[in-house]
Amino acid sequence: MAESMMGLKRTHRCTEVTTADIGQEVTVMGWIQKSRNKGGIIFVDLRDRSGILQIIFEESDCGAENFAKAEKLRSEFVVAVTGRVEARSGAVNENLATGAIEVRAHSMRVLAESETPPFPIEENSKTKEELRLKYRFLDLRRPDLQRNLITRSRVATLTRAFLAEEGFLEIETPTLIKSTPEGARDYLVPSRVHPGSFYALPQSPQLFKQLLMCSGYDRYFQLARCYRDEDLRADRQPEFTQIDMELSFVDVDDVLDVNERLLQKLFKEICNFDVQLPIQRMTWREAMDRYGSDKPDLRFGMELKNVSQVVKDCEFVVFKGALENGGSVRGINAEGQGHMPRKKIDALVEYAKGFGARGLAYVAIAEDGSFKSSFAKFMKDEEMKALIAAMDGKPGDLLLFAADRDKVVFDVLGNLRLELARQLGLLKKDDFKFLWVTEFPLLEYSEEEDRYVAMHHPFTMPMDEDIQYIDTDPGRVRAKAYDIVLNGVEMGGGSVRIHQADIQSKMFEVLGFTPERANEQFGFLLSAFKYGVPPHAGLAYGLDRVVMLMVGADSIRDVIAFPKVKDASCLMTEAPGEVDEKQLQELGIEIAAEEAVGVEPK
Repeated sequence: MAESMMGLKRTHRCTEVTTADIGQEVTVMGWIQKSRNKGGIIFVDLRDRSGILQIIFEESDCGAENFAKAEKLRSEFVVAVTGRVEARSGAVNENLATGAIEVRAHSMRVLAESETPPFPIEENSKTKEELRLKYRFLDLRRPDLQRNLITRSRVATLTRAFLAEEGFLEIETPTLIKSTPEGARDYLVPSRVHPGSFYALPQSPQLFKQLLMCSGYDRYFQLARCYRDEDLRADRQPEFTQIDMELSFVDVDDVLDVNERLLQKLFKEICNFDVQLPIQRMTWREAMDRYGSDKPDLRFGMELKNVSQVVKDCEFVVFKGALENGGSVRGINAEGQGHMPRKKIDALVEYAKGFGARGLAYVAIAEDGSFKSSFAKFMKDEEMKALIAAMDGKPGDLLLFAADRDKVVFDVLGNLRLELARQLGLLKKDDFKFLWVTEFPLLEYSEEEDRYVAMHHPFTMPMDEDIQYIDTDPGRVRAKAYDIVLNGVEMGGGSVRIHQADIQSKMFEVLGFTPERANEQFGFLLSAFKYGVPPHAGLAYGLDRVVMLMVGADSIRDVIAFPKVKDASCLMTEAPGEVDEKQLQELGIEIAAEEAVGVEPK
């Protein structure tokens, strides 16, 4: 039966008890990890968020009543134990922070009993994620998840302290805002007092932080909750947290400087890793050409090589057709993999098809310099030799080629180099390779919408020297935009903002906005821009992604307390759920039955 604390006070968390406390009396509280009755002596591992401490119960020390209670202890019972700290009587456990000591119990109170958990509370659980997320309150007791969330808390605290020291003000912005359809889908919130009208949950505090710069606050930051109604991936959630900032009277170098120093502090304090400054910079164009990705992983080489000029006169129809259609032929060199079995090469071809490839051409070079190729019969000897030389091919190498439109080639080879790196064990989680990717295209053409759309958002400043092309060749215009990339993951990004009304109007025009539509969606911002706007710029990190990379997790779900699953539902609370009919009536909302065949109305 559970007992009350009756004024009992905890003196230490489990791992706060050290060899310095030997001979002292302590009171510790926590959960039973496991209990072992060795006949006359009971060994208990007590767990709290700090770790595990061994408790020993002997009847001669704790009395018959306490010993009888100890005999009934089960996994996840909550107890309070008072006892004397001693040097461990058995062998020291080097794997525990408290492995050199134990507490000999004098008394114990069972504060709460527990049913048998649906899965063991242990590190690196092999239990299916669906079950663990259904009982997330139990899953969160696992030491590895607790360490992740403690790390997340430390990152937030360190960030706040650093930015405050740098003159930033922490200011909250609204979470019930006006919907602006550019970008991902909004989550909408109906208004009871304005029937038929809706708020949106913010995808970011973008407009409000720009308004704060208009209002003279100079340097703003916020750990901001953001919401996007989009399809989920391992590093996406419908609700997430941004480390969001904006600065006035700055240009690109100023933003990058303060953020480099923030990253240097965080990774030193959290990971004991020294980030070398300045962080390497690479333009978007160079990143695409060398790695096939605007978030390249620099932990390994295997860079793309453009061999279009080398093969432009060959008769291989795949290469020839790609070049005639304005595409390119590019390859990667998987060094030392020339011995790869045909079955594995075929598997890589199938993998590449998932990114739009019609196939892959390959050359496997044997150790004696001879080679096998999927297309050698269509090439002259001198053409093959020139191609292998252009790829720096050596005996034992495997050369893989894609030929198509540039976008397809980049997607295929960019992902293929990552897959090869995974297979070859080249992706070390504690090897942190940072990179700034700069000079993104300002606009990208949307075939679906038949117009240019902003690659970042409509408030991004063009490169000064490219403004002249915004009417005649908008696809050529580069942006003062920058992403911070770590190990192939975009941790954050930002840009210098437009602060001149004429350039902002031109940007809306290029994006297909009429003046009326621009005013309807962003009138409050455009109005503020009439009253003296400082040059300003900003950046936002995905806090969840940053912590995921720091702790080496495979998914941001492992660093969020209560995450959603792929369909944006919560398995624990069963959100989203139906609401009372009265609530819908108050909001003037009626649920329409779905008419699709075989779909039952909810």
